[in-house]
Amino acid sequence: MVFSKSFSFLKFVLVLFRVLPKHYNRHKVVQISNSSDAHVESFSQFKLRYSNFYETTLIFNVEGTLLKSSSYFPYFMLVAFEAGSIIRALLLLLLYPFLCLISEELSLKIMVLVCFLGIKRGGFRIGSSVLPKYFMEDVSAESFEALRMAKKKVGVSELPQVMVESFLKDYMEVDVVVGRELKVICGYYVGLYVNQKMSASDHHLEAKLCKDAAKLSSNVIGLSNLNSSTQDQLFSCCKEIYMVSEGEKLNWSSLPRDKYPKPLIFHDGRLAFRPTPLAMLAMFMWFPLALLLSVFRITIAILLPFNISLPILYFSGIKLRLLNSNNVNNADNNISPKGLLFVCNHRTLLDPLFLSFGLKKPVAAVTYSLSRLSEIISPIRTVRLTRDRDQDSKMMGELLNHGDLVVCPEGTTCREPYILRLSPLFTELSDNIVPVGMDSRVTMFHGTTAGGSKCLDPFFFMMNPNPSYRVHFLNRVRGASVCKDGEKSRFEVANVVQSELAKALGFGCTMLTRKDKYLSLAGNEGIVSA
Repeated sequence: MVFSKSFSFLKFVLVLFRVLPKHYNRHKVVQISNSSDAHVESFSQFKLRYSNFYETTLIFNVEGTLLKSSSYFPYFMLVAFEAGSIIRALLLLLLYPFLCLISEELSLKIMVLVCFLGIKRGGFRIGSSVLPKYFMEDVSAESFEALRMAKKKVGVSELPQVMVESFLKDYMEVDVVVGRELKVICGYYVGLYVNQKMSASDHHLEAKLCKDAAKLSSNVIGLSNLNSSTQDQLFSCCKEIYMVSEGEKLNWSSLPRDKYPKPLIFHDGRLAFRPTPLAMLAMFMWFPLALLLSVFRITIAILLPFNISLPILYFSGIKLRLLNSNNVNNADNNISPKGLLFVCNHRTLLDPLFLSFGLKKPVAAVTYSLSRLSEIISPIRTVRLTRDRDQDSKMMGELLNHGDLVVCPEGTTCREPYILRLSPLFTELSDNIVPVGMDSRVTMFHGTTAGGSKCLDPFFFMMNPNPSYRVHFLNRVRGASVCKDGEKSRFEVANVVQSELAKALGFGCTMLTRKDKYLSLAGNEGIVSA
């Protein structure tokens, strides 16, 4: 009886979360332009006149025309979970049914209050490190093509400026972003908008846009949504306004990754899925079991030998796939006093561990920013690098004299299908270099972070229902130490290894480094004390 009642309640909640979004995005129809000269047409007419917009200033509503989804909830949930805490995210989820029943403006104010209250302004980097990925995945290919044609672009958003500015300027190449400002007291957000009406700076922007329009061969045009309640004052200088209907948005397709104006290589945050209400409900229901499962998996990996722990971990949901493992045996046949040097691209800090699982023997690994907790619970030997070239080279040479060694020359992890520039130091250590392509897959939590607590990385990875690893062994590569005149230098050998790894995994090569990643995501150079 108790189980039946619990099941009925759960079914009711799931139905509620499925039905309410249909009513959540109801907007009142507003007059977009205050100008009597404005000419309003449909988006279909806009598409027919793309060729006339190369010398045009385009003012567009971000949520109504650029993004496919009209729901603000996933973006605020990311702020609540990543910048706040899991408690703040749970509170926002519990408020969701209530938010669906009130007006859009009031629901926006409540979400801003819940997500931003008490968040330090100086430490808020979610807008540049986490949100751009989810915005990019929601961009419409049709509206992006229209946006790409304009000479000057102005994005107008109902969301706070700190949430959308980086995405629009850095990834969508928008010239001016007009969002809503948040109140700050003593360096902390208080969860309130500064002013609901158009500010003096917005009036200045409007005047400048109208002045710029007079210099162009074409007029300033606007692109908005029939159900949008955005700041309509900015559209008053438009002589042509094109409206997007909800029916047209339903037929839009997502912008392919290869069409992005800027490659999305770095992003941060723990959530590996789009945090819709139903997805977050599933996550919170899974979370208690995930904690227990994570501790169980890590305990098994630490205490039991590989031939026993592997079957247990497999039945717990972890998948490990090996490709071309015979290359290791072929390399082993070469007569050398040293062990094998495995050179891996870096997906998570568990790369050396899964390589050991694949080999069914422990191998030593060199690390840089591994936490003390991760070092303690690691079932394989880990040695810290000092970032002193001579000292690190000597230390790794001694490790190779005693057995096999794993190095990750990228220096940091990369989640996206790209390989960062490889440090060439490994090319001088051994002639028995075996490149190993590593690829991991998660569905709920990322096992890496640039701005969070690194000691939790292995736990979050193991909290996924079915985390998987693909380990691809490549052909042996000769080191630069044996290269003679006319042969490849250490930099060329490192580039060859990078390209071979990228080819085997289907990834792209970049010249970016650890420093670039941490400057982008955390605002520092990623340097830690030795």
